[in-house]
Amino acid sequence: MEGDCLSCMKYLLFVFNFFLFLGGACLLGIGIWVLVDPTGFREIVAANPLLITGVYTLLAMGGLLFLLGFLGCCGAVRENKCLLLFFFLFILIIFLAELSAAILAFIFRENLTREFFTKELGKHYQGDNDTDVFSATWNSVMITFGCCGVNGPEDFKFASVFRLLTLENAEVPEACCRREPQTRGGVLLSREECLLGRDLFLNKQGCYSVILNAFETYVYLAGALAIGVLAIELLAMIFAMCLFRGIQ
Repeated sequence: MEGDCLSCMKYLLFVFNFFLFLGGACLLGIGIWVLVDPTGFREIVAANPLLITGVYTLLAMGGLLFLLGFLGCCGAVRENKCLLLFFFLFILIIFLAELSAAILAFIFRENLTREFFTKELGKHYQGDNDTDVFSATWNSVMITFGCCGVNGPEDFKFASVFRLLTLENAEVPEACCRREPQTRGGVLLSREECLLGRDLFLNKQGCYSVILNAFETYVYLAGALAIGVLAIELLAMIFAMCLFRGIQ
């Protein structure tokens, strides 16, 4: 009976570690996609140090889980006490690190609000100055997503640095102008009319809503994946400890 229970525990641990392996692969894939994605999401990440730190944390956690799932599978199949003990301690450290990251993300969630981005745009945006990283990032985002400002073109009425530096009394920066096609190499429909704020020639939608709608599904999937990985890690730790104690 004890042998059957031990065998069952071994296969359950193998299954959970296989899911950890897949979860790690998914987290790695998401992190790599954010960094190399050609649609411009990496530009949004680059605009906030907190976000770029989160992406690298995601990559690190994905890589560790990928390796850990593989080691756990080997330890379960071979019933190796040394591998199982290493697996248990390693996964406990990762579990606590992920829990800490989740708490920090909750604490600093105000850095991702509409108000935060609106305030930052008003304080730091310099218009078409592509030598400034902040401005170049925003220009790239607005062109890529066909949007203007955080909430809309009205944001630039209160952008103090932009208003100070603009020489043409422009209502909006050139990055807000509609293009055909809507890419950096696209032809402006009418630069002059756009800079004067004419509705037909500029993108009216704010970038916050456009980006949120574009990536809402991915955010929910990432959240569900994170919760699933944490649950699997917890169960894997329990089974690893039980198997460790049951091996002679």
